[in-house]
Amino acid sequence: MWSDVVALFRAYMGTGLIVMLFCISLIYLWLREERKHIRILFLYMPVILLLLYFNPLFSRLVYGMAGNEIYYRILWLLPITIVIAYTCVHIIGRLSDGKASRKKLVAAALCMAGIIGVSGSFIYNNPYFHKAENLYHVPDSVVHICDAINVPGREVMALFPMELLQYVRQYSPVTCMPYGREAVVERWTYYDPLYNAMEAEVVDMAELVPLVREVGCHYVILPVNKERKGKPEDYGWIWFGETDGYVIYRDPARELVIPVQDPVQ
Repeated sequence: MWSDVVALFRAYMGTGLIVMLFCISLIYLWLREERKHIRILFLYMPVILLLLYFNPLFSRLVYGMAGNEIYYRILWLLPITIVIAYTCVHIIGRLSDGKASRKKLVAAALCMAGIIGVSGSFIYNNPYFHKAENLYHVPDSVVHICDAINVPGREVMALFPMELLQYVRQYSPVTCMPYGREAVVERWTYYDPLYNAMEAEVVDMAELVPLVREVGCHYVILPVNKERKGKPEDYGWIWFGETDGYVIYRDPARELVIPVQDPVQ
């Protein structure tokens, strides 16, 4: 348990330099900051959070309820960036009050910025970083598919492949799914025959179609290059459209009533 807590903290520290600056900033504020409300926000609160995080009783309680996937999020509450930034501004302010020349103030500011700059890593080199494709910060394919199957005035049920599950709800509140994020979190040991049939290496239409109809999906989205056993059309599905490498099928066995719009008075 303790080793897991320490390992999470080390992973969160990254190179460790930012956390070192954070600790130095706490020491500085302890010695120099006199305003009570600032000490509470930027000194006492972070120290209490760290003490809680490394408290064996607290960690055992949280681990027992949520596991390590949730425990590291306590570290998100640490105002690391704000404390470092405030400390830098505080130091510059003291230098300014001490009648330091403008060149010295600029040099001090650049030095602090340089130290902070080399304390991290270049975010754009992170393999998990991707340039946003749209204002919604979800793949364009999700936007195009959800817009295509949208029926004004009602919800629709659609079966999406695993790689799109986590984005659908972020974009469309009226596009429902038979399962969501619980299917992709391994530690939840989620089992669903529909998910297994959908994500099989070769999609067996004879197995997938009855399961789709059992949960009442209006639409099914399949990757174009996904190998299939059997043709969807042979099971009554209708080709609805194709976009961004995905093909959309409509299952007419599931009635899709379009609400009648009241005339505008």
